[in-house]
Amino acid sequence: MVVASRFFWRLYASYAVLIVVGVVTVGVLAARRVARDTEAETGRSLEVRARLLHDLAVVALRGEAGDALGARVRRLGAETGTRYTVIAADGTVIADSDEEPAEMDNHGNRPEVLDAATAGRGRAVRFSRTVAERMMYVALTVDDQGQRLGYVRASLPLTVLRARTSDVRALVGFGGVVAALVALIIGAFVARRVTAPLVSMTTAAEAIAAGEYGRRVPAASNDEIGALAGAFNRMAAQLESRLATITEDRSKLLTILGGMVEGVIAVDGEQRIVHLNAAAGRILHVTPGETLGRPVWEVTRVRQVRTAFERVLRGAGEVTEEVQLEVGGEERTVQLHAARLVSGQDVLVGAVLVLHDVTELRRLETVRRDFVANVSHELKTPITAIRGLVDTIVDDPDMPASVRRDFERKIQRQSERLALLVTDLLTLARLESAEGVLEAEPLDLGEIVRRSAGNFRAAAADKGLVFTVDVPGDQVTVSGDPDALELMLNNLLDNAVKYTLAGGTVTVRLHRENDTAVLEILDTGIGIGKEHHDRIFERFYRVDLARSRELGGTGLGLSIVKHICWAHGGQVGLDSALGAGTTFHVRIPLIPQGV
Repeated sequence: MVVASRFFWRLYASYAVLIVVGVVTVGVLAARRVARDTEAETGRSLEVRARLLHDLAVVALRGEAGDALGARVRRLGAETGTRYTVIAADGTVIADSDEEPAEMDNHGNRPEVLDAATAGRGRAVRFSRTVAERMMYVALTVDDQGQRLGYVRASLPLTVLRARTSDVRALVGFGGVVAALVALIIGAFVARRVTAPLVSMTTAAEAIAAGEYGRRVPAASNDEIGALAGAFNRMAAQLESRLATITEDRSKLLTILGGMVEGVIAVDGEQRIVHLNAAAGRILHVTPGETLGRPVWEVTRVRQVRTAFERVLRGAGEVTEEVQLEVGGEERTVQLHAARLVSGQDVLVGAVLVLHDVTELRRLETVRRDFVANVSHELKTPITAIRGLVDTIVDDPDMPASVRRDFERKIQRQSERLALLVTDLLTLARLESAEGVLEAEPLDLGEIVRRSAGNFRAAAADKGLVFTVDVPGDQVTVSGDPDALELMLNNLLDNAVKYTLAGGTVTVRLHRENDTAVLEILDTGIGIGKEHHDRIFERFYRVDLARSRELGGTGLGLSIVKHICWAHGGQVGLDSALGAGTTFHVRIPLIPQGV
């Protein structure tokens, strides 16, 4: 609006100056022309008036009725408002309508008289010492039969001429002012009409710049301004459409980048961050919203990230490497892939870095390798034993019967161990594939605890253990697979009985805690060191490998417990210390009342 107003006043001021200059110029020229015409007209009028004295002057200059001439000249001057003078050929004043001739100087050297003597008529404008005023004089010769008798002169004071000129100038000035005012009013209307569309376009442009892309300007006229308004509206429509497309594409891109599990960092040519998604923020432990526009070296101190950007921006092409990052006190394995960002003209404008956190993948690969190695080792041990025993029996047909029976019992034990290992592996595989809870049903967890505990009473008694079961009298209802839950409890009780020395205690306790069923298996056994707590639920992990094999364990029991608990939406943990016994906690959600 301010720009448009300035343009209006600039346009209107230029128009006003032209009008004023034109009116003043015309007025001055007209005034001069009127003054010139008035002067010429006055001269002609004085000439006509001077001719009125010609006949009287002839008679007076001949010496006839000279006394009466003065009276008649004064009367004529009074009647016409004109000063008349009769001058003899030698310049002597014979009669004058305003002054006494005897008191007047010789007029033979007056300019108008000299001109009349030469050309028969003379005109002059000069100061009259006689009347003390500027006058216009017109002199004519008086001739009679070819003889120069004298001169007659008529004059008027210039005050009359100035009065007439002033009246004309006033009239011209008034007309000029009226014309200028009319022209200025019309000019203001025209200027406003010209600038109004520009004001509208300026306002619309500012609104569009502020985000109101739907603003348009009226295009009422069919002239160039109307064409400009139409072009502006078409431009605004195209801009709105393109910005909507860009905004939609940007939203899609940001949604895609925000939903990626890989971290993405984009920088400009000066390594200032232009985008950093949430995944990159999690990997580098930074807040994405606080990084925009800041140098990458200021955002993160991870040297490998800065080095990757520097190599790409120096022209290294693509950079791919796997690095170990320690961010926030945690070591992570991250794959870095950096590439150049170029414009449509193949000009380098920045770089982009993708960070893929492969820590869990590498951990799973390690677990897989360890699992394959452990399975191979665990399967190889009984198979090797069975094969050696069988080969010995086959190679020695004369083997005593007692030795053969001993070998057969060993083969049986190794076969049972092998069968148990395969069964646990199949159970674990089934639980990890989520098949264990496909047929979940409401059940009383207390009943399962009592049934499972009954399976171990005899074994505990044979070992000299105090076996206690503490289960509520009412139902503890959960949703789950009864066989899987019984297997979970069997594994926990089996470990408790195995690793508790004679005279110790094993306790099974079930109770409610808010909306959760809490199952605890407590023993006074050998306990587990704190350094093993984080890995105790891993497959084939054993605290004491020799003792575990001696007791017939496969190393899969607690891993099965963990997966059964997870499959039921629960959690499992332990409290233990060497020589202080072990307590396993299993927490499974209860079915809400009324469901």
